[in-house]
Amino acid sequence: MMTLEPERATGLGLDTGTHAALRARSSDRSPAGQARTVALLKQDLSAAQRMPRMVMSPATMTHLAVVQSAYRTALDGFALPYGDVSIGGWRNSPYVVIQNVGAWIDVPRLLEVDQPVKTRADAQAWLDRLAAMAPQLDGETARIAAARGLGLVPPDFLLDKTIAQMGQSIATLGGDGGTMLKSFADKTRTIPGTWTAQARALLRQRIVPALERQLAELRRERAMATSAAGLRGRPHGEQWYAWGLRAGTTTTRAPEEIHRLGREQLAELQARMEEILRSQGLTTGTIAQRIDALQKDARQAFPTGDEGRRQIVAYMQDRVDWARAQMPRAFRKLVPGKLEIRRLPEAEEIGAPPAYGGAGAIDGSIPSRIWVNLRDTTMHNRVTIPDLVFHEGIPGHVWQGEYTHTMPLIRSLLAFNAYSEGWALYSEQLMDELGAYADDPAGRLGYLQGFAWRAVRLIVDTGIHGMGWTRDQALAEFTAATGLPGSTAVSEVERYCAWPGQACGYKMGQNEMVAQRERARAALGDRFDLRDFNQAVIDGGNVPLDVLATNVGHYMADARG
Repeated sequence: MMTLEPERATGLGLDTGTHAALRARSSDRSPAGQARTVALLKQDLSAAQRMPRMVMSPATMTHLAVVQSAYRTALDGFALPYGDVSIGGWRNSPYVVIQNVGAWIDVPRLLEVDQPVKTRADAQAWLDRLAAMAPQLDGETARIAAARGLGLVPPDFLLDKTIAQMGQSIATLGGDGGTMLKSFADKTRTIPGTWTAQARALLRQRIVPALERQLAELRRERAMATSAAGLRGRPHGEQWYAWGLRAGTTTTRAPEEIHRLGREQLAELQARMEEILRSQGLTTGTIAQRIDALQKDARQAFPTGDEGRRQIVAYMQDRVDWARAQMPRAFRKLVPGKLEIRRLPEAEEIGAPPAYGGAGAIDGSIPSRIWVNLRDTTMHNRVTIPDLVFHEGIPGHVWQGEYTHTMPLIRSLLAFNAYSEGWALYSEQLMDELGAYADDPAGRLGYLQGFAWRAVRLIVDTGIHGMGWTRDQALAEFTAATGLPGSTAVSEVERYCAWPGQACGYKMGQNEMVAQRERARAALGDRFDLRDFNQAVIDGGNVPLDVLATNVGHYMADARG
């Protein structure tokens, strides 16, 4: 699997030793490359099905169930007539190239951020991967042209954004090479050779022409595009969305059921937010307007400039330290939770989200990080920072990821959106239950607003793709429910258009984890211990939700003795 997706090995720090050759290789994004991937999945799935179950431990049974679920879901995705399918990943899209999908984004990011360059061999591997970008782009271009032949064309507003962004990339890469080439020049400064000159020649002679061919195809699509936002009405759209929801949630729930659940949970969350707002004397305006006013209150804001940046990082670190101190109350076994809070590189801050998490290397040589956008300190406040830190850091993605790193390698390569994001949301709830907001009603309001945001995703994603909502309908619904800025609403809604079903995994996963906890509590009575339940969920690793239920069943049986 790493041979087919060697970039993943680099991201996990596995392209060393016996796997060192992977550092110079790239995935094949052509139709032929897709066919080779399908062949491997079928071969491995057949082998997995032949394994004798009677001799397996429960942990090994979980490993096998994870592989089978991930491979079957991916094979069903590859059987669809178009689209980009991840294997044990979260980014599935009917559009192989769009504003947030494609080699035109992935390769420069990999080469600038993740690709190590310390030796001559590393520098050559970097150039090899850059050279491979041209056939990757052409392979994608062939696939999107084939999809256009079937009648699949992305929405006009997504194409407009993609065409504009790709045009800027072409100008940058064909000019000074941008931050990617600058980063490479810095890394190779002490390595003898004409590395930067070679990279610049590759960019101008091979990469830019391939990008121009891809851009020409996108412009052909734009000439026939409509403003229809979702998959409903597109060729095979209903079938594709059913698969996208299944991949994103690891359930088979219908769009209508998920939509209704989102409405119910949003109403319940808004009732809780209303109570807090009134207790703070905020009684005039909609919930969204009052939350916005609270976030702008001087008591919740940070100063501008470098002093504000320092305070933001310090406040985030304080919340991380508090969470770390609570872990013995929540788990039986503790991991280091190796985490840094780092400012995003300034060149990346324009257009980047307020913050996001990044996993570290499996061997711990590279710590996990929370990257925070500090270009404008008004993006952050004391209302929203705590749940962000708990979600991305401890006990969210960073904490959970360190347990996975102790498992067989395949478990680090395969992940399920509903578990990953469901765990991070469940972590936010857990911190509330352990007292994070006991004396911080504003922080609890921010936490509930974050949950409302995820409930709205259930509504809007299914509205777009299952009910034929327009982009404007989706934006209106999102903004009214969350009160988030218009730029955030646009980014969110357009993401749902490009990744159908993915956004539903967050709340669906958290819902299931809470349901399983209540199932265990009801069955075990006095024998129920929160630490044991949490440990069972996290020890099982990143799993589809049906396997989660099986793992909780094993925990319940052990607890009964």
